[in-house]
Amino acid sequence: MNQEGYIEVTEGRVWYQLHNKNSNETPVIILHGGPGSSCYSLQGLSALAKDRPVILYDQLGCGRSDRPTDTSLWKLERFVEELAQIREALKLEEVHILGHSWGTTLAAAYYLTKPSGVKSIIFSSPCLSAPLWEQDQARNLKKLPLEVQETIKRCEENGMTESPEFKKAISEFNKRFVCRLETEPDPEWVKQGSQYRNPEIYNLMWGPSEFSVKGNLKYFDCTKRLNEISCPTLYTCGRYDEATPESTEYFSRLTQNSKFHIFENSAHMAYFEEKEEYLKVMGDFLNSI
Repeated sequence: MNQEGYIEVTEGRVWYQLHNKNSNETPVIILHGGPGSSCYSLQGLSALAKDRPVILYDQLGCGRSDRPTDTSLWKLERFVEELAQIREALKLEEVHILGHSWGTTLAAAYYLTKPSGVKSIIFSSPCLSAPLWEQDQARNLKKLPLEVQETIKRCEENGMTESPEFKKAISEFNKRFVCRLETEPDPEWVKQGSQYRNPEIYNLMWGPSEFSVKGNLKYFDCTKRLNEISCPTLYTCGRYDEATPESTEYFSRLTQNSKFHIFENSAHMAYFEEKEEYLKVMGDFLNSI
């Protein structure tokens, strides 16, 4: 049984999809990346519904959800409130949380409000410290050809992050640290997904590029509070991930009762790059709780 529809949240409606093969196991709710992306590229995780209900949703302002124009809405606290409202609307008294990329920022911030009934968290390619992310990207940039490094630096300094040369340089970064597949995964599917993004949210919360945080998440860093997470936790990343293995393992060490896994042939999109292995690791962890 699959169902989809809309849930009323603060200042709009959020689109969701529930995949359920008549299971009574604890549901898992998926928090997509961005901010301002959508759950479109994560549709493959609906395969986890063979063991438990899976909830995917597009955060307000992107995907198939409403797109209000009030820019004061695009802050972490409102997305945390939105997640609580979705749980309430779907009567999710107990839940597993799987966040990817910015979705891990949201998962951590939500958990630290001390909600009841969170049975486990998966931090997939985590961003739990904006300053640390920035440092990691500075190191990653140095692994690229010098001309690519210089183009990215020059375009950032001169406000040219929409220029063709910047986009070309970024594609080199993406091939190394975001998705390493030689051919695009389901190219038509990925292309379709781009219409669901809302760059305005990304710019306001993060900034015009991956490499320097200029938005309202600039000072986000919950590393000092990771010891407050007491539920079973899994940290994962790709070997070549922009969410680096070093930082991901560091977060894991700060969290009690946590496990750590590296996808050896992936960058940031292990759910595409090693789809079967990703589903197995996620499924095994959830079934072990």
